[in-house]
Amino acid sequence: MSIDYLVLCTLGGGKGFSVDREERLMLPRLTIERIPPIFASIYEKACRLVIGQYYRRVAGEIASHLREGRVLDLGTGPGYLPIEIAKQAPLVAVVGIDLSRALIRMARRNALKAGLAHRIQFEVGNAAKLRFQDDFFDMITSTGMLHMLRNPVRMLGECRRVLKPGGEAWIYDPARVSSQIDRKRWKDSFTPLEKRTYSLLALYSRINPPHVYTREQLASMIESASFMDYEMKKDEEEWIIRLKK
Repeated sequence: MSIDYLVLCTLGGGKGFSVDREERLMLPRLTIERIPPIFASIYEKACRLVIGQYYRRVAGEIASHLREGRVLDLGTGPGYLPIEIAKQAPLVAVVGIDLSRALIRMARRNALKAGLAHRIQFEVGNAAKLRFQDDFFDMITSTGMLHMLRNPVRMLGECRRVLKPGGEAWIYDPARVSSQIDRKRWKDSFTPLEKRTYSLLALYSRINPPHVYTREQLASMIESASFMDYEMKKDEEEWIIRLKK
C-alpha cells in the first residue's frame, strides 16, 4: 500500500471515521492486506492529491541515493512513487507490486500517461512471497504497508533475500500523508457512486484499524528477518526505517 491507511480512517470528517489510539486497542483487529476493490477509486484520488507533497519528496531522497539499478516498490497502489522515482532517476528501472488488481490496472494507466511505461513494471504480487530471484534488486521501497501485514517478518525476510549484497530497503510506515490531503478537494472529486462508497469507510476502518508499531516491536521484527545493519527514526507518526543487507 502506497499511501497512509490512516487517510481512510481519519479524513472522513465525521465522528464515526475517527478512531483514537485507546479505542483502536480495544477494537477487534481483522487484518486486511489489500485495499478492497470498492475503495480503489477514492483511494487513488487520495494518492493523487499528495504526489507533490509526499511521493515526489520521497522519490527525491531515493534518487539521490541510487542513480542507477533496480528498485522494487512494495504495496505500490496506483503507482505514483515508482513514477516519481523514474522521473528523477532516468537510469533506474522500477517494479511495483500490489495485491489489488484494480490498483495495479490504475498504476499501469498512470505510467502510460506519464510516458514511463517502458521503464516501470507493475504486477499483482504478494510482498511475503516474491517471485524474484535472490540478490536481484539494488533497493526496495515501501510506503504505508508494513502495519497492514499479517506477517511482517516474512515480508522483511523476502526483502533481504531479493536485495543485492549492500542493497537497502527503505520503509515508511505509516506513511505521513494524512495531514497533507486537501479533504474538501478530495471529497468534491467523488462521483455519486464514490460518495456512497465513502459512507462505508467508517465500518471498514473500525473492523480493520491501523496499527502503529513501537520501536521495540520494529527492532524485533527486523532482527528476526536477519537484518542487523539498520536505523530507525520517527517523524511525527511515521517511522522511517532503513535496512541494509
